[in-house]
Amino acid sequence: MEKQKVDENEPVPVPAVRVDRFGFVKQDHSNSPEGLSRTRSAFEYERLYLDGLIILDICFANHVNETLFREERRNRKWRKMIGVGGNDWKHYVRRKPHVVKRRIRKGIPDCLRGLVWQLISGSRDLLLMNPGVYEQLVIYETSASELDIIRDISRTFPSHVFFQQRHGPGQRSLYNVLKAYSVYDRDVGYVQGMGFVAGLLLLYMSEEDAFWLLVALLKGAVHAPMEGLYLVGLPLVQQYLFQFESLVRELLPKVGEHFTQEMINPSMYASQWFITVFSYSFPFHLALRIWDVFLHEGVKIVFKVGLALLKYCHDELVKLPFEKLIHALRNFPEDAMNPDTLLPMAYSIKVKTKQIFSEKRFLAKQTGVLGLFVQPSPSISTSQIDNRSFKVIVIRDPLN
Repeated sequence: MEKQKVDENEPVPVPAVRVDRFGFVKQDHSNSPEGLSRTRSAFEYERLYLDGLIILDICFANHVNETLFREERRNRKWRKMIGVGGNDWKHYVRRKPHVVKRRIRKGIPDCLRGLVWQLISGSRDLLLMNPGVYEQLVIYETSASELDIIRDISRTFPSHVFFQQRHGPGQRSLYNVLKAYSVYDRDVGYVQGMGFVAGLLLLYMSEEDAFWLLVALLKGAVHAPMEGLYLVGLPLVQQYLFQFESLVRELLPKVGEHFTQEMINPSMYASQWFITVFSYSFPFHLALRIWDVFLHEGVKIVFKVGLALLKYCHDELVKLPFEKLIHALRNFPEDAMNPDTLLPMAYSIKVKTKQIFSEKRFLAKQTGVLGLFVQPSPSISTSQIDNRSFKVIVIRDPLN
């Protein structure tokens, strides 16, 4: 039998990959129409309808059009609020801070999220004040953490198309940002959880923008510095877990008592909440909504969301023995992960700033370690790059 000739110039068919609206690969549970109807989201139907690929019931079509109309109207409000390139943002925040807070809590439009994150975090100012610094860090410096970063790259958002290709653009960008920060702050260097934070940022902005937002977060451009989450011994993680446990006992006494009886402590389930700000293992749409508020209001939202999750599942949690309790705390039900349900509950929980930043009993055990997180840091810090010094101006607003 004569072998069929293969045209080398003919493109090889690539299997279609189904992804959600954020770029995460979706698993096909069934090829049947019934299976597809169960797994498709309303968003997918809206997209197929707009592309003319399916015909929907007239009532649902009207719903789609109304949804898109509301979304476009919302986008126009946000564009008017931030101005061209963000030029009007600071003026609007000073003039109408309550409007800004309310709109951020409702969720930043996805198409504007990257720009707004830079504006509310203070990273845009750091970028403008330090031209060329990121390029120097990436190109001219070496880091002791390079092998660790390379080892962990493929573990960061492995189901997202941007990071899946080995040595692809996503993995290269993530490596560059993490390597640059490990050089910029050699005391922190690199810790595995940082990859999910940097990866999240890279989905909405360039490498350089993501780097400076990471700097703004860890050095405290607007809110309390986060670098203690990644220092040796994770001192800030220990502080936050201690304070979270105190809040559970105070605000959810039955849950706190049951956890004590079953010997459950927050380090068994909540460490990743603080280290990655819910970007690890939580539904991405929920993580984004939390990040919107986190960048604007600070770490209190992490405490509030954690407390809201426990409150939502309160009746079930107080009945479970140790093994099932651990599983439940790492696998919350789908309905608990609905941001429109969970976040209003979180906003209603009152957590005072002093309950997070001024826990005397904890600080007494950590003398000299956590002073960075309760004392104002200097407004100017200096680092060395390629035998030349540069300055980063950090302007910190008072904590809410």
